[in-house]
Amino acid sequence: MTKTLDVITIGRAGVDLYGAQVGGRLEDMGSFEKYIGGSPTNIACGTARLGLKSALISRVGDEHMGRFIREELARHGVDGRGVVTDPERLTALVILGIRDEERFPLIFYRENCADMALCENDIDEAFVSSARSVLVTGTHLSHPRTEAAVLKALGFARKHGAKTALDIDYRPNLWGVAGHGEGESRYVASGQVTEKLQATLYLFDLIVGTEEEFHIAGGTTDTVAALRAVRAVTAATLVCKRGAKGAVAFEGAIPDNLDEGISGEGFPVEVFNVLGAGDGFFAGLLKGWLDGEDWPTALRYANACGAFAVSRHGCTPAYPSRQELNFFLERGMTRPDLRNDPALEQIHWSTNRHGVWSEMRVFAFDHRMQLESMAGYTPSKGGAFKELCLEAALKVQNGRSGYGILCDDRIGRRALHAASGTGLWIGRPCEWPGSRPLSLEPSLGSDCGGLSEWARENVVKVLCFCHPDDDEATWGRQLAEVRRLYVASRRNKLEFLLEVIPSKVASITTDTTAALIRSFYAEGIYPDWWKLEPMDEPEAWTQACAAIEENDRHTRGIVVLGLDAPEDVLKASFEVAARFPLVKGFAVGRTIFGSVARGWFEGSISNEEAVDEMAKRYSRLCTVWDGARARVQEAAE
Repeated sequence: MTKTLDVITIGRAGVDLYGAQVGGRLEDMGSFEKYIGGSPTNIACGTARLGLKSALISRVGDEHMGRFIREELARHGVDGRGVVTDPERLTALVILGIRDEERFPLIFYRENCADMALCENDIDEAFVSSARSVLVTGTHLSHPRTEAAVLKALGFARKHGAKTALDIDYRPNLWGVAGHGEGESRYVASGQVTEKLQATLYLFDLIVGTEEEFHIAGGTTDTVAALRAVRAVTAATLVCKRGAKGAVAFEGAIPDNLDEGISGEGFPVEVFNVLGAGDGFFAGLLKGWLDGEDWPTALRYANACGAFAVSRHGCTPAYPSRQELNFFLERGMTRPDLRNDPALEQIHWSTNRHGVWSEMRVFAFDHRMQLESMAGYTPSKGGAFKELCLEAALKVQNGRSGYGILCDDRIGRRALHAASGTGLWIGRPCEWPGSRPLSLEPSLGSDCGGLSEWARENVVKVLCFCHPDDDEATWGRQLAEVRRLYVASRRNKLEFLLEVIPSKVASITTDTTAALIRSFYAEGIYPDWWKLEPMDEPEAWTQACAAIEENDRHTRGIVVLGLDAPEDVLKASFEVAARFPLVKGFAVGRTIFGSVARGWFEGSISNEEAVDEMAKRYSRLCTVWDGARARVQEAAE
C-alpha cells in the first residue's frame, strides 16, 4: 500500500515546564516556560520540522494541558489521529531547570498519567501500516499495559514492511529503580530492566542510545562489552551517542575501539542545556535514515540537530527547521553559542512560526484617539463598542481562516481577551496614538516588560510616522523605540508588525517606502509583518517588495492599511496591491466602523444595527480583496 506517513512515534506525551531563570536551583525558580514534551513527542515534532510526515501514538488528558499538546502537534504538522483522549487521567507534566553546564534538575509528574494508560486497543493496524517507520522509546516497555501496546504496533510495522527504531531513553525513576527526586539520573544498574530490554531488541532495525543507555541494555558498564551484548540479540544498526565526542554507528560486529565505528561531522558548540538533545539528535538521524542517506550524512544531520538543542532553552522549541539546518550546514558554524548567532536565530524564528496566514482580511479597531474625540464617548462606552466590533468580525469570519483583528488593550480589553481562541489573527498596538517622535503606551513599562503578560497569539503592532528625510535626531529617537520594542517582542516570543506611514510626514515618491524598509533592516529589525499605506503606483509596490525580500525571504508579508479611505478608493488600491504575492491582504478600520461609531455614541444606532452594518462593510471589503486577488490569479493562468 502507499505509505502516507514517514514515521510514527509511540510513547510519552507531556508538558514541559522549563524554569525561565538559568543558573539557580529548581527550588528558586520564579517562572516557567511551557513547552510540549516527552521523547517520542519531541521526535515527532523535530522530524516534522525537517519536512517528514510524522505522527504520534499516545494518550493525553481531557483537560487544558491535553488540548495544548493536541494544538501544538497540529501547529507543528504532526498527525494526531493516534493520540487518544483519556477521560480519567491527567496529562503528564515535567518540571525542569538549567543549573549549570552539567546539572539539569527535573521532576516527573507521571503518577497514573494519561500516556502510561496506552493499551493494545489504541493501536490501529491500518494507521500503523500507513507509515514507513515506527519509533518507540524505552519508557513504554516498563509497564505490561504499555509494553503490550508497543509490541502490537511493532508487529504491525514488521508485517507491513515498516522500519522499526528504538530510542532506549533510559530514565531510572520511570522504571521504578530510582526515586522521584532522581529525575536527572541517567543510569542505575538493574538486571530486571536489562532483561526486559534484551527481550525486545530483536524487533528493531535501528537502536539509539547514550553509552549509559547501552550499559543498561547490555548489562555492563563496559561500553564495548555492552554493545556486543546488544549485538548478540539483534542485527539492528546501533548508534551510540558519546556527548562531546559525537556519535558512532555500527552495522555489524562491534570493534575493540568505539572510534572505529562510522562517524559523522560533529559541531563543538557551547553546552547550555542538554535536556532534549537526544531527541533532536534522533530527529536528524531519522531524516537522514529515511531519506536513504549514508550513515556519515545521517549522523551529520543528527549531530547538527543535537547541537541546536544543547545551545537553546527548551526541547522541541530548540529543534531546527529544514531551511535552518540547510543554512547551518552550508554556511558552517561561526560561534559556539548558537543561540546568540543573529543570522541563525532569525532563520530559526522565521521558519518555525506557528500558523499559516496566506490571506489576511483584518478589521482594525485598535483606534483610541479617534474614538476618544467622538461626541458621546466615554471609556465604558468605548469598550462596549469594541465588543460590537469583535462581534461583527466574528460574524464575517464564521469560523474560517484568514481573518483577523487589530484591537487595543486600553479601551478594547474585553474584546481583546474575548478574541483569544477564536481563530482570528490578533494584532495589538503599542504606540501612543499620534506620537511623533514615537512613544509607547505607558502600560508596557519603561523596559517593555508588560509584554510578558500578553497572550502568545497576540502580535505586537507599532505605528511609526517616519520618512527617509527625517533629521538625524528624530530618526535616532524613533529607531531606538522601535528597536526596544522589537527586541522585547522577540524575547517574549511574540510576532512583530511594523506600520510605517511616510505620507503623513512629507511628500513621497515611488522609492520612499522601500528606503524606509531598508533602513529598518539595516538596523537589525526584522518585522514578521509590514503594514504599509496604499500605493497607487505599481513601481512603488515593486520596490517595497524587493526591499523586503532581499533582506528577509521568510517574512510573513504585508497588509495594506486604509487611512479612512472610501470603499471605492480602497477598491482601486486593492487592485494594484493584489498583484504582488507578498501582499497578503488588508487591515482597515475607520472605513468599516467610522460613521457607525459616531451614530452609536450619539444613540441613533442600536447594538444590532451597529454590528450588522460593520459586518456588511467588512464583508464587502473582503469580497473586494478576494476578487482582486482572484483576477490576478486568473490572469496568471
